[in-house]
Amino acid sequence: MRGTSRAPLVAIEGIDGTGKTTLQRALAREWRALGVRVLALREPSRGPTGQRARRMAGRDPWTAAMAFTDDRRHQRIRMESALRRGTVVLLDRSFYSTLAYQGSALPAPRRRELERLQREATIVPDRVVLLTLPLSGSEARLRSRGNSREPTERREVLRQASQAYRRLAKRPGWIVLDARGAPEQLLNQLRRQLTPWVLRRSARARGRA
Repeated sequence: MRGTSRAPLVAIEGIDGTGKTTLQRALAREWRALGVRVLALREPSRGPTGQRARRMAGRDPWTAAMAFTDDRRHQRIRMESALRRGTVVLLDRSFYSTLAYQGSALPAPRRRELERLQREATIVPDRVVLLTLPLSGSEARLRSRGNSREPTERREVLRQASQAYRRLAKRPGWIVLDARGAPEQLLNQLRRQLTPWVLRRSARARGRA
C-alpha cells in the first residue's frame, strides 16, 4: 500500500510496563473526538494466531518471531481495508516489537532476515511513538500488576529490547517520549508532534476514499 494514498498507520512501542495500552486508548479517544475514524488494534491479536504467538513467546527467538509474523499476516487484511477507507490504524505494538525482543537475541544476519520477513508480512508504520522507561520503572510497574512474569518480562530480555529500541528510534518517523511523565503530559507532546499530521493525512485519505 502506498502511504500517500491511504490513512496513516501509527504504532506505539516500548518495553513492557511503559504504558502503551493506556496511551493508545487516550489517543484513540482524543482523535475520535476530533472527527478522525480510528481502528485501535494490538499485536499480538486477540484471535487464534495471536493466542498461539503469546504461547510461543518463551520459545527460541526465531520460532517465537515466526509465530508473531504469522499473526501479522492474518491481521494485515483488516488493516489494509481500514486504511483504504480513510480510517487511522493505531497499533499497540508492531513488528518493531519482534525486532526489539526476538531480534535482539539473534546474530546480525538473522536480524536482517527477520526484518525483511516482517516488511513482507505486514504494513510498515508511518509513525512510531516510542515510550522509554528505565528498567527499574518497568519492573516496578510489572510487579504492581500482580501477575506472574512472562518470559519476555525478565530483566535481561527487557534490557536487550530497550537497547534495540534505542537503535531503532534513530530511524525517520520515530517520536521518543519519556514514559515517566503523566499520561496528560504525553498527550500534550503528541498534540504538537503527531496529531496535526494525523489530521492532515486522514482528511486527505477520506477525500480519496
